[in-house]
Amino acid sequence: MKRALGTCYYPEHWPEEMWAQDAANMIAAGITWVRIGEFAWSRMEPTPGTFTFDWLDRAIDTLSAAGLKIILGTPTCTPPRWMLDRFPDMLAVDAQGQPRKFGSRRHYCFSHAGYRAASGRIAEVLGDRYGRDPRIQGWQIDNEYGCHDTVLSYSDAAREAFRLWLRNRYGDIDALNAAWGNVFWSMEYRGFDEIDLPNLTVTQANPSHELAFRRFSSDQVVAYHAVQVAALRARTDAPLIHNYMGRVLDFDHFDVGASIDIASWDSYPIGFLSDRLEGSAEHKARYLQQGDPDMQAFHHDLYRAVGKDGRWWVMEQQPGPVNWAPHNPAPLPGMVRLWSWEAFAHGAEVVSYFRWRQAPFAQEQMHAGLRRPDDAPAPGLAEAAQVAQEMAQMPDVAVKKAPVALVFDYPSEWAWATLPQGDGFSYFRLMLDAYRALRRQGLSVDIIPSTVDDVSDYAMVLAPGLAHLPDALKTALTGTVALLGPRSNAVTKELCIPVPMGPDLPGLNTTVARVESLPPNVTRAVKGGGTIQHLVEMLEGQATTGLETIMGDAILKSEGALHYLGAWPDEVLWDRIIVDLAEQAGVETRELPEGLRLRDTQTHLFAFNYSPDTVLFDGVQIPPAGVHWWAR
Repeated sequence: MKRALGTCYYPEHWPEEMWAQDAANMIAAGITWVRIGEFAWSRMEPTPGTFTFDWLDRAIDTLSAAGLKIILGTPTCTPPRWMLDRFPDMLAVDAQGQPRKFGSRRHYCFSHAGYRAASGRIAEVLGDRYGRDPRIQGWQIDNEYGCHDTVLSYSDAAREAFRLWLRNRYGDIDALNAAWGNVFWSMEYRGFDEIDLPNLTVTQANPSHELAFRRFSSDQVVAYHAVQVAALRARTDAPLIHNYMGRVLDFDHFDVGASIDIASWDSYPIGFLSDRLEGSAEHKARYLQQGDPDMQAFHHDLYRAVGKDGRWWVMEQQPGPVNWAPHNPAPLPGMVRLWSWEAFAHGAEVVSYFRWRQAPFAQEQMHAGLRRPDDAPAPGLAEAAQVAQEMAQMPDVAVKKAPVALVFDYPSEWAWATLPQGDGFSYFRLMLDAYRALRRQGLSVDIIPSTVDDVSDYAMVLAPGLAHLPDALKTALTGTVALLGPRSNAVTKELCIPVPMGPDLPGLNTTVARVESLPPNVTRAVKGGGTIQHLVEMLEGQATTGLETIMGDAILKSEGALHYLGAWPDEVLWDRIIVDLAEQAGVETRELPEGLRLRDTQTHLFAFNYSPDTVLFDGVQIPPAGVHWWAR
C-alpha cells in the first residue's frame, strides 16, 4: 500500500458551507484520508431510535467528491445523555467506589450488558447504511480503549461478570482457593458468589485475586470489542481499525488486534514526555519540544506487531501544542515532519494528524490542529505538506525485518503492577530502557508477543521482565543469543512463586534466590563501569558469571548464548551489555550522537535527529529536528 497522509475532521463542529473548502484545502496539502464520526452519536441519534444521517450523508458526499478516502468511526466512546436514562448503571466505577459520570467521554463500563448491546446496535445501523458504500474505505471501532483509566471498573455489572468469569476459568471454588493460596489470612471462599472485587480492602488484596481481575478486565474489553467487530464484519469488506494509545497497558492489545485488520495508535510525543514518562529534569528539558527519542518508535514497533500482517497506522499525530499534559510546549520547527517520516520508516501506511482545525469550544479548545480556530494555517500544516511532497518524489518505504527482537507481554505489566516489590519497578519502563539501549547502538528492533514459538529469524532476542515464560518460547530461545531478566519467568500465571524457582531456563544453571528493591537515590557500582538501580536479584548456580558488582555479587549469568540479567542497569551498563550481546550474535552496532536514531528499511536507511543540536553522522550535518535518508 502506498504511504499516505490523513487528518481527523469533525463536520458536525463547523458550518456546512465550510466543508467543501476544507476538503479542497486537505487535498491541496497532500492529505488523502479523513477520519470522521467517532464522537458524533448525539447527532446521529438525537433521541432513542430516531436517526438523523442526512448531515453525515452530505459530509461524506462533500469529502469524497474532493477525492478523500473516508474512515468512519463508531461513536461508542461518547454515548449520548439519553443512554444514561436507559441504563443508569452503565457507568464505570473507580476503585474508591465513585461513578465515572456523564459530562466528558468514555463514560461506560465494558461489563454492562445493556450498553454492550447498544454499542453493537449502533454499529449495525451504521453498517447497514454505509457498509457497502465504496467511499467508506475503513472503519474505526470506538476510540482509545483504556484512555482516562477506564478499563478497570468496580461496578455491580463488573462484579457479576467477574464471578461468572472466575467460575468459567476455575471450574470449582476449591481449585480457585488452591490457585490463589487463599489459606493465607483465612481468605478461603465457599462459593463464587462470595467473591468481591479487589478494592476497598484494608491493605492489599490477594495479588492472585488482583491479577485475575486484571485478566478479566482485559477480556471484557475484548468481548465488548467483539460485538462491534461482528456487527461490521457482516456488513462491510472495508478494513476494521482501532486506535490504541501510548503507554496504556490495562488490556491486551494483541487480543483486541486479533479480530481486526489494522492497528493504529495516537502519537503525542511532547504530551507523553510531560505526562507519562519517567526521566530526569535535564532529559525532559533537552527534549521538551521534540519528545523522547524512543517513545514514538517503541509504539510504532509495538503496533506493527499488533496489526494483522504488520499493518498499522498513526491515527492521530500531534501537529502542535496539546491541551492535556501538565505542560504543553509547541513542537520544535521540523518535528511534525520528523515524527511523520519516522512513522513511515517503521512501516506506517497512513499518518493522520489530529486535528484539521483547532476547536474554539469545549475541553480540547487549547489543542492545536493543522489550522487555527480562525481557519488560518497553523505551523504544522506546512510540515505536513512538505512530507506529502517528499513522499511523491521518492520510492515507497518498505519494512525490513530487524536483527533484534524485544518480547512484549501485557500480562507481565499486570503482574508487576500488582506485585512490584518496590516503587521504582515498572515493566513498561524496563522495556523502554532496553529498547533505548538497543537504539543507542544504531539497531533496528522488532517487538514480538510472548506467544511466538519461533525466533530463528532473529540474531538476538531480549525478554526483560517477562513474568511467566511460555514453554514454546522457552524452547525457541535456546537457538539464539537471548537475554532474560530481571524478573523473567519469576512467577506462575497465578502470580505465585514457582518451585523450582525462576528463571528455570533449560541450559542455564542459575536461580534467583532473593529479590530486593532500592530507593531512587541508591545505586550499586559494577566492575568495568556502570551501576545497577531499582531492583537487584541474588543469583545462585553454576552458570558463568558475566558481570558482578564491585562487592563481588553476580548480576549476569550465562551459558553459551543464553544470558540472565539479575538487576536493572543504568544507561552505561545497558550499553555494555548490548554491545557484548551484539558481538556474540554477529550484529553490527554503531555508537550514535546523543539524540540521533536510525531505522533501517529495505529501501532506505533513515536518521532522525531528536537533539536540539546539529549532529554529524556519516559525514552529514543533520540539524535539530532533521531527517536524512540514504537509498539502499
